[in-house]
Order: sequence, then structure tokens, then C-alpha cells
Amino acid sequence: MSGDRLIVGIDGGATHTTAVVVDESGTELARVEGGPGIINPADPAACVGRLAVLARSAITAADAFAPVHALCCALAGAGRPEVREVVRAELVREQIARHVTITTDAEAALADAFGDEPGILLIAGTGSIAWGRAEDGRLVRCGGWGALLGDEGSGYALGLGALRSAARAADGRSPATELHEAILAELGVDRPEAMIDWAARAGKEQVAALAPLVLRHAEGGDEAAIALRDEAASALAEHVRVLYERLGPWRTAPELALAGGLARPGGPLRAAIRDALDRNGLACRLHERTIDAARGATRLARVPLRA
Repeated sequence: MSGDRLIVGIDGGATHTTAVVVDESGTELARVEGGPGIINPADPAACVGRLAVLARSAITAADAFAPVHALCCALAGAGRPEVREVVRAELVREQIARHVTITTDAEAALADAFGDEPGILLIAGTGSIAWGRAEDGRLVRCGGWGALLGDEGSGYALGLGALRSAARAADGRSPATELHEAILAELGVDRPEAMIDWAARAGKEQVAALAPLVLRHAEGGDEAAIALRDEAASALAEHVRVLYERLGPWRTAPELALAGGLARPGGPLRAAIRDALDRNGLACRLHERTIDAARGATRLARVPLRA
């Protein structure tokens, strides 16, 4: 082991970050969890300190006396080249690894799901995005526009939809259901008008944290919650449909991987997404393995080891 060089992959999302250390063969040596690793577009370099601390913690946990050959940080918010370069330059200064790569969390998840093979990946967590690789190698993205412009079907969209549904019910514009009472209780307020102050202070993660409440009530038959769940699932299925068409034609039914807290195996929205895909007549083969973007980042980090 002492002759091996180490590779570090980091998956940085809106709510938590994972760092994984592997050796040259891809064997996992350590895994460390941390807080949010998302890039703030207004200050991209602000995340670098947290990433550096997490990377060093993972390297220490690996307990391997070997140089770090490559570091790949797969981060939410890293879609623009100029943002990636700011973060990369700052991490190079940290002198953690000989080679530093910055990519998106979605691209790393795609690498873990399919390697270099064709397929479609749908991620539904705090935000939402879909990526796909065609049989000819083309990469196409759908979604990933952020909370203001997109993120349809995401935890944030579900939470925001629930708040808006509660506001409409308070006005009498739609029927009140148990979901609306549960939302007030979850927020710790005793009247609908108090949601205004709560929403003014809440961040995306706090809004997205309402999604499990919505989905539990949908399972219990609450009509307002069912409508929100089905709307989210349909929006996510639309992402898949667009990629299915843009990446085609397919010689065989493409493999589809579902990832993110809402869609991963056992996720609370996964079954509804599958139903929406069936309604759209999309002939995809569902990938059942849990997707690990940190593991995918180590794959992307493997520049030629002779370098």
C-alpha cells in the first residue's frame, strides 16, 4: 500500500458533503461526511476552506502513507466554467493533490452510474437535474436551472408548493386538508399569516425539508399532498422524456438511474416517478444500484497515473 498513490473524490451538495479516498485500483480506503458543499455563485471561493478541511480529514482517515495524486470535487453549482476555475485555482493553492479537477455533482453521479456507457440519470434532492449520455457519446443536460428558474420536482419545489397550497387554503381558494394543518405545526406557527415571516427567513434547505411531510401525507391519502406529489413526479418524468428524445435513437431501451434523496432506491418519490414514466410510455430499464457521486468523482479524478 505504501507505493500506491491516493485519489480523493468529493461530492458537495446543498445539505451535505462526502469525501472518499481510494487507491490506484479504486479500492475505498476512507469516507468522511461534512456539511454543505454547494458553490455560492456570488462567492465561489467561499466553499474552498470547507472542502480542504474535509479532504484532509479523509486523507488522514485513510491512514495511508502515500502521496495524493488527484482530487476531484463534484459540486452543486459548478456548472459554469468560470466558477469551476475559481474554485480549482483556490484548491490548487491548498496543495492537497498534484492534480485538481472541479466538476458538477451530477456529472460525477453519471460517471458512477454508467461509467462511459450510455444512460440517463435523474437527480431529485433539494434541487433537480437530469443528465444523459447517448450511444454515440454525446452528453446532454436537462434542468439544473436553480430554485428561481427551475428545480421542478425537487424537494424545494415540493416544499414551496406546500406553502403556497396552505396559503390558498387559508384564503378559501382551495379546500383545506390535514396537510395544511401539519405545515403550520411543522413551522411552529399557530396561524397561516405567520408563514409570511417564516418564508422570509427560510433558506432553500428549510423549504425543501418540508418535502417528506408532503409525501407522508400523500401516502395517507391527503388530496392536496397527492396533487403536489403527482405534479413533482410528472415534472421529473418530463426531464427524462426530453433526454430520451434528444439522445436517441436508441438501439435498446436505455438504462435510467434515479438519485438524490427523493428518488434514490427507497426514496419517498421513487414510486411516483416510476408511475409517471409508465404513463409517458418511456421504455427505460431502471437502474437499482444506489448512486454514489463521491465514488464517481474518484473515477473522474483518474488522470493518467504516470503523469
